[in-house]
Amino acid sequence: MIFTEIKLGGAFVVEIEKLEDRRGFFGRTWCRREFEAHGLNPQLVQCSVSFNTSKCTLRGMHYQSAPYREAKLVRCTSGSLYDVVVDLRPESPTFMEYFGAVLESRDKRNTIYVPEGFAHGFLTLEEHTEVLYQMSEFYAPGAARGFRWNDPSFGIEWPEAPRVISDRDGEYPDFTAPGGPV
Repeated sequence: MIFTEIKLGGAFVVEIEKLEDRRGFFGRTWCRREFEAHGLNPQLVQCSVSFNTSKCTLRGMHYQSAPYREAKLVRCTSGSLYDVVVDLRPESPTFMEYFGAVLESRDKRNTIYVPEGFAHGFLTLEEHTEVLYQMSEFYAPGAARGFRWNDPSFGIEWPEAPRVISDRDGEYPDFTAPGGPV
């Protein structure tokens, strides 16, 4: 696997290192030893899938508060999406900064590793986009938090305006700083 640390410390784009032959290719998508070697949380306790029928479906911006903060490995298994992570760690030099990348299932097959203390969200770029999440912590409904996808505090530049969004995601308040409700 190829690990590329992004500008937000502790977050990575992870790509498959393909072993190709006439049949196609083979490659690892997760390896505990490689994650540990890069200082990433290798604990996986839960996997979830999100299927989105429409292009420009927005999900986010979500995170879990302490003590249920979770690391996520996010992969697009069908279609493509614009994936966004936001650093909500008050002690971090990149506090309140975001990073966005296209995840797609056909050519890149890349993933984003989202560390504990980050928010996550995405906008689908195609119809019938499916997303696989691997998480380090069990979902705790009482710890579920979020902020508005277009909160001016972050200035996230989405590639298109969302056309489908849940009431909950559309009604989240702006993020509260300083220190934030992480």
